Amino acid sequence: MKSSRIVFYLLFFHAAFSLERVRWCTVSEQELSKCNDMSKAFSEAGILPPLECTAGGSAANCTQMIKDDLADAVTLNGRLIFQAGREHGLKPVVGEVYDQEIGTSYYAVAVVKRSSNITINSLKGVRSCHTGINRTAGWDVPVGYLTDIGHLAAMGCDLPKAVSDYFNASCVPGANGVNYPKSLCQLCKGDSEGQNKCERNSQEQYYDYSGAFRCLAENAGEVAFVKHSTVPEYTDGRSGSSWARRLRSRDFQLLCRDGGRADVTEWSSCHLARVPARAVVVRPDTDGMVLFQLLNQAQQRFNGLGAKFQMFDSAVYGAQNLLFRDATTELVAITAQNYQAWLGDDYLRAMEALSCSPNTIPESLNWCVVSTEEIWKCGEMAVAFRKKDLKPAIQCISAETKEKCMDLIQKKESDAVVLGGADIYTAGKTYGLVPAAGESYSANDSSNAYYAVVLVKRNLSNAFTISDLKGKKSCHTGLGRNAGWNIPIGILIKRGIIKNRDCNIPQAVSEFFSASCVPSAEQHNYPAKLCQLCIGDESGNNKCSASSQERYYSYSGAFRCLVEDSGDVAFVKHSTVFENTDGKNTASWAQKLKSSDFQLLCPNGARAEVTQFADCHLAQVPAQAVMVHPDINVFALYGLLDRAQVLIIHLFLGGVINGLAQSKDKDNGTMLPYPASWH
Repeated sequence: MKSSRIVFYLLFFHAAFSLERVRWCTVSEQELSKCNDMSKAFSEAGILPPLECTAGGSAANCTQMIKDDLADAVTLNGRLIFQAGREHGLKPVVGEVYDQEIGTSYYAVAVVKRSSNITINSLKGVRSCHTGINRTAGWDVPVGYLTDIGHLAAMGCDLPKAVSDYFNASCVPGANGVNYPKSLCQLCKGDSEGQNKCERNSQEQYYDYSGAFRCLAENAGEVAFVKHSTVPEYTDGRSGSSWARRLRSRDFQLLCRDGGRADVTEWSSCHLARVPARAVVVRPDTDGMVLFQLLNQAQQRFNGLGAKFQMFDSAVYGAQNLLFRDATTELVAITAQNYQAWLGDDYLRAMEALSCSPNTIPESLNWCVVSTEEIWKCGEMAVAFRKKDLKPAIQCISAETKEKCMDLIQKKESDAVVLGGADIYTAGKTYGLVPAAGESYSANDSSNAYYAVVLVKRNLSNAFTISDLKGKKSCHTGLGRNAGWNIPIGILIKRGIIKNRDCNIPQAVSEFFSASCVPSAEQHNYPAKLCQLCIGDESGNNKCSASSQERYYSYSGAFRCLVEDSGDVAFVKHSTVFENTDGKNTASWAQKLKSSDFQLLCPNGARAEVTQFADCHLAQVPAQAVMVHPDINVFALYGLLDRAQVLIIHLFLGGVINGLAQSKDKDNGTMLPYPASWH
């Protein structure tokens, strides 16, 4: 036992002395003074390796100095840990603990009055109270979270403008500079004489956690962004402040991420994000355990009554939170020494959303298109954006195929392209592209997906099922398209309804259906029956082409094929029937159609109403997505598209964005940010 202990200490001191010294970077003169005293205390106590103090002047300078091997360690908050990790590869190795109940973190929450009916999904247009500009619980987390989920969209990465547009009015102490919208200070109160309004200090009565909560309590605002302990600290008689004496915690609730609400005591399960504690960061090649052993020896000597030097007290220096937060009770070693694990998923996503910087936005965005029609529509979009002064400007780049677009984006010779199902997979798997925004096809459904369905006419005398399709006439959106070909043919083959001999799928389909219209099938020497039902343009030309010149092309075309009795069944998406019936489509062939005259064929052999698509479909298909290079800021791109869909009403109704991938569809769609899980 004794020998093993000796070996341990030999190994420890070898490691400690291999780091000959620890150069601690300080961010202020007061911190440098405390650091020098700490260095002297460590030396007198024989704590090794020696601690040296160096002046960095700011956290940003310190992280750069550590990267350049001019310093070794600095303590940072969550936002700065994110920046140091992402930009310089620094890692957190020692964390602060403030409260034994929650350990190395606290929770950022959204508080409302119990009497209100506000949820996290209905915050747009309400009045908001914040602890201060760029503060963690009051700004970074809520703004980052709302941006991440697509509720906030910042064109040109102008987050203050986005917040101003989103909330009816706010109090954001510190947002009183010339570059901030005036509404961010509209609710602020100032001091007792009405002076110093919106200052980022205690002279503004609505500043900090207590101030933001007071802003809510006094009905200036309808939601307050604070930390989990704020409400308990200022209610139920715990505060001596006159404004808080009669407040009861039961009169307030928290807004949960899932759209629900909870009592203020349920912050561990109902919050916007767990905020990580401050941590000491070092270079990736630095042994974090050596630094922890140094600080652990020190905290055992200098964190208690009677100690000559106090590590977690800054009062003697006329300041707060120097080197470590004064609220720290102990320092702990961080096991997973990477910034992503320390920050946690929720906080990390909020920080990534906040990282949208106007300085990183290109002057123009090169949009890749693959056909003459797409070039025309892209050009129309570019002109529309320019007229509305939307930034960045759109430039249209033509390529022969979607794969060529992916290749151009991978090489950074283009920036964006709209892709569907299988192409999204290829773009991510082969070319490393990521989704920035997805289409939404229904006002009541924001799931970034649509349903592939089998559509038929309501016919009581001939109510055939999905098992009775052999010999029927079929209408398809196009060869190789998801809802019109890949999904229905794949499922019918998998279920044995279509017999696929010799792996010749086109031949198998032509033998199964008596006749079909599968636009594009004429190009590949496929069986003539696959184009038999197609009608081409008004002159009968361009029959079976994969363009709007074929009147039975795409979703509306396949539906028209069914409507005009050319086919018995149409393979489309769930929204197709609604977009072309009940007066939604004024074209002569559609203007008298009723959605109630059509039904869906279900995989279980039943028929269902067209409104029951969520329970009667072949598959749920990921929506089309705007795919970009991973270096493109997806939040900046989404901010542009979101602003565009608000200002340019015909953007989607005319098929400009949607038309980039589906040249003739007139989907009543909107753009939504892709969920983080899709990246």
